[in-house]
Amino acid sequence: MAQQNVLLVTGMSGAGKTTAMGILEDMGYHCIDQFPVQLLSSLGEIINSQPDPRYTNIALATTAMDYPKFLNYFENIDAKVRVLFLDASNDKLLLRYKFTRRHHPMLMFSKANTLEEAIEVERDMFESLNDRSLMRIDTSQLSQTELKAILMDKLNMDSHQVFSISFVSFGYKYGVPLDADLIFDMRFLPNPFYIEELKELSGDDAAVYDYVIQKPETKQLLSHITQYLDYCFESYAKENKNHLCVCIGCTGGQHRSISVTNWLYRHYKNQYHCYKSHRDKKVR
Repeated sequence: MAQQNVLLVTGMSGAGKTTAMGILEDMGYHCIDQFPVQLLSSLGEIINSQPDPRYTNIALATTAMDYPKFLNYFENIDAKVRVLFLDASNDKLLLRYKFTRRHHPMLMFSKANTLEEAIEVERDMFESLNDRSLMRIDTSQLSQTELKAILMDKLNMDSHQVFSISFVSFGYKYGVPLDADLIFDMRFLPNPFYIEELKELSGDDAAVYDYVIQKPETKQLLSHITQYLDYCFESYAKENKNHLCVCIGCTGGQHRSISVTNWLYRHYKNQYHCYKSHRDKKVR
C-alpha cells in the first residue's frame, strides 16, 4: 500500500489556515480541521488500513497547543509528514482579528487577557517550530491567489491537474443551468429533430452525432469555439481558477447540444481534467 502523505497546517491564528485548507482541498487533499487530538490513533488506523484514495494526501489543521502532539504521532507511524507553517506580522494579525471580530484561541482558553498578549503568547509557543518547519509562508502581503500559487509550487502540484472543466448539455425550454460559467447556443444549427429517423435518437447516438458534427456550420462554429475556449482555459488556469462549467444548449437538449458537448469533451479530455453530463437527455 502506498505511503500516506500527511500535511500538518499550523501557524499563527489569523495567518490564513482556513484559507489554506480551502486551497488544499481544491488541490486534491482530504482536509480535516479541528480534529480532536484524542482521536488521533483512530485516524491513524483508518488511513493505514483503508485502501481509499481519499486518504493518500491528508491535510490536518492544528493549533499551537495541539501541534506537538500531532507531529509526534505522525512521525511515529508509517506516514510521510510535512509541516506548513503560516505566519504574518503582529500588526497584520491584529488588523485581521479586528476586521473579522473573531475570538483568538489564546483568549478563549484563558492564556491571555488582551489580543496583543494573545498573539505574543502564541508566537512564543511556536518558537521551537520554525527550525523544523519544511514550509514557512508569510501571508502578511499575500492575496488568496498568490498564496495558492505558492502552495502549488511548494507542493509540486500541476496546474492542469487542478483545473477541471464540466461540459454540460441542456435544453433552453427547461432553463439555463444555474452554475454555468460559459454558455454556447446551438439553436441555429440544422436540427435532427425534423428528420424522422433521427427524431427519437440523441446526440449520444452515432447517426445524430455524425449528422450534427459533419455539417459545415458546425465545423465552422467549433473552430471559433475552440479558439475561444483555448484562450479562456489557459487564462483561467493561470488565475488559479479551480473549475469551469461550460454549458451547450439547444431547444430541447437532445440532439445538437449533446453532440457538440460530446465533441468538446473528447477534444479537451486529454488536456484537462474533464467531466461531461447531459442534463435534459430523455431516458429511453
